[in-house]
Amino acid sequence: QAQLVESGGGLAQTGGSLRLSCSVSRGGLGNAAMGWFRQAPGLHREWIATATGMSGYEPTIYANSVKGRFTISRDNVKNTVYLQMNNLKPEDTAVYYCNRARDASGSRWSDDWGQGTQVTVSS
Repeated sequence: QAQLVESGGGLAQTGGSLRLSCSVSRGGLGNAAMGWFRQAPGLHREWIATATGMSGYEPTIYANSVKGRFTISRDNVKNTVYLQMNNLKPEDTAVYYCNRARDASGSRWSDDWGQGTQVTVSS
């Protein structure tokens, strides 16, 4: 069971940037795909980005809502996954979570979640 700790959230203005981090313990990243999700008030948690764990897969995959603005990356030495968020919009306001998948492709996400980190974008 992974332990996930997200950080880096805060308040940003429209058009601004933030960089989120997710530290993974109890097994690290290994070959597992890593993903970022977010949950806005009153809405379900939604997937936004995946960094796959092995060659042969598309290395990064993004939801259309963040494609071209967000970049996911992983550091297997530091057991940390990042989400660089640029050109932020008010609709990006949400609690952001990371997840370590049960496979390398990101087709099976685990039930392990961290506490999340709040991102608020002002207009």
